[in-house]
Amino acid sequence: MSRMTILRGELWLGAGGPDGALLRFGKSPEAGYPPYNIELLASGEGGPEALRITLAVAGFRLDELAVTIEDGQLVVSGQQIEEHNRDFLYRGVAARRFKRSFGLANGVEVRQAELHNGLLAIELERPRKDVRVRTVGIAGGSKKAATQRGPAPARATVSDAE
Repeated sequence: MSRMTILRGELWLGAGGPDGALLRFGKSPEAGYPPYNIELLASGEGGPEALRITLAVAGFRLDELAVTIEDGQLVVSGQQIEEHNRDFLYRGVAARRFKRSFGLANGVEVRQAELHNGLLAIELERPRKDVRVRTVGIAGGSKKAATQRGPAPARATVSDAE
């Protein structure tokens, strides 16, 4: 079973791949790290809908973070480089690594990622689809044509409405 985030009636994110790997990750001891927010961004009339995922990654440099898309999953990972030439009297801030995944619904694309003041902001967008109305013509036929082998009924036509 997978979890999904629905914002304003629209599907944006899902969790768990076909093998349920994301659900297993969610139960790991470090499942809460790094903490994150998901917010819906205001969009202009007719513009794409946008969403921002913000992760708290204090202590990570830009070159220690990676944002990738793998098989419909947004994967954010980080690994701090440990400096071995330092002597600590007390070490409360340990170098650590993480991997956080978000399943992307169809049509959702990653627009950009930015790192500011220890917050990694990833913006997603879903372009608005044009509403397209199609008229389907209905072919007429008689019972006689349906029960006996006669000429084929008239073909239906499809046209775009304006």
